[in-house]
Parts: sequence; structure tokens; C-alpha cells
Amino acid sequence: MDDPFVIVEAVNKIIKKQTIVHNIDLRIGTASIVGLCGGNGAGKSTILRMIAGINQPTSGEIYVNRLQWKKDRKRFSQQIGYMPDDFQFPQGLTAGEILSFWAALRRVPEKRVDAVLAMVGLEDKKDKPVNTFSKGMRQRVLFAQALLAKPPLLIMDEPTNGLDPYWMNEFVKLLHKIKQEGHTVLFSTHQLEIAEEVADSVVFLNAGRNCGGGTVTELRQKYGDYPLQAAFQQSLGFELR
Repeated sequence: MDDPFVIVEAVNKIIKKQTIVHNIDLRIGTASIVGLCGGNGAGKSTILRMIAGINQPTSGEIYVNRLQWKKDRKRFSQQIGYMPDDFQFPQGLTAGEILSFWAALRRVPEKRVDAVLAMVGLEDKKDKPVNTFSKGMRQRVLFAQALLAKPPLLIMDEPTNGLDPYWMNEFVKLLHKIKQEGHTVLFSTHQLEIAEEVADSVVFLNAGRNCGGGTVTELRQKYGDYPLQAAFQQSLGFELR
């Protein structure tokens, strides 16, 4: 891969004397979609938060567009749109008010709020309090805020949780469109069928360790039907039948 957009080198994370992430290396190219796949406790969220600059690694280095968080925090942060796996929205605020606040923080024109609400199908909910929304609708608000500044790198933690089948399909189409516009996407999921549908390549994680992966095309050629499930099972040492 020529000149990766995201580089993760020998990254470890220790919390309360316990190693949560073990010596992770990643190379992610520009205009690509990469899925971090694994179950609960695999280290997906911790890795994403470190790449986003929210938490710092105990050791190792992370670069986004050749920038390091420690050396140039402002420019590093400007590269990234981050969607957490959950968020406690302020009581009573509408979707429009919340996105307007985030837009002001990112110095994004107010008209962009309407654009991202339309992208996630919530343009008619702009003046509705977010605390009345379903889980899937709240996820779409979080997705909208991550898109506000048209970030070169979009990082999403379990973005499809709570989405209904229609919006699962729309999510896949949106990510492909974002990639075609030149953006890089990194997301986590425990839903291998979603990763297979949207990702160019996947990384399998277990107990904070990289236990395999590859491009989805390569895995399809090797395993045929349900390639990610088969590859993930093999990476954990399960016998395939």
C-alpha cells in the first residue's frame, strides 16, 4: 500500500495494569473502508478511540494523514469525524439544536445541518426532541454529526446498532458514496454480514489482539459463501465444517 492514510504502529493500551490492546499494527489506505470485527471485549472501541485521539496509547504511535496527535492536535482532530457507539443526548434538545451546536464547534456553516439531516433521513425530525427518538434514529443523529465537517477520516463505533433493515441498507449505500468521494472509513462491528457488505478489508480482533483478516475479495475467493464467518472462526482456531 502506497502512503497509508492511517498508520497504527505497535500500539498497546494498559488500563488498571491490564493490557487491553496488544501490539496492534494497521495500515489503512485513502478512500477505503475497513471494518474491525470481533465480539464484546475484543478491543474494537479502545482502538477506535485511540485513533480518534480521544484516548492515548500506552505505547506505540498513531498517524492520520501523516499527523500525530501529540505534535499537532488541532490539525489531527480536523481530519476526523467520530461516531461513538452510544451518547447521552441532553434532555429536551432537538436534532437541529444538537447538530447546530456541533456545527459551531467544527466551524461548519449552518446550512450543512440540513444537508446531513437529509442524508440520514431525519429532515422532517429537525425540530423534534432527540430524547423521544428510537435507538435507530439516535444512531442516525450521531452519524449525521460525524459527517458535518466532511472529514477525510470517518470513524464509527458499532454504527448499525438499532438500525432497521431499510436503514441498514441505506447505511451501506451512504458509506459507498462517502468512499467514492475520496473519504476513508474505519468502523467496528460484531455483525460480520455488515462488514462483508460494506468493507474493502477487515481486521479480526480477539482479546485485544489482531488475529487475522484481509480483503473481502480475497476472503470470498478462499472461503466462498459467508467468507467472513468462516475466516473469523479459523482465525480463532475453530474447526471449519
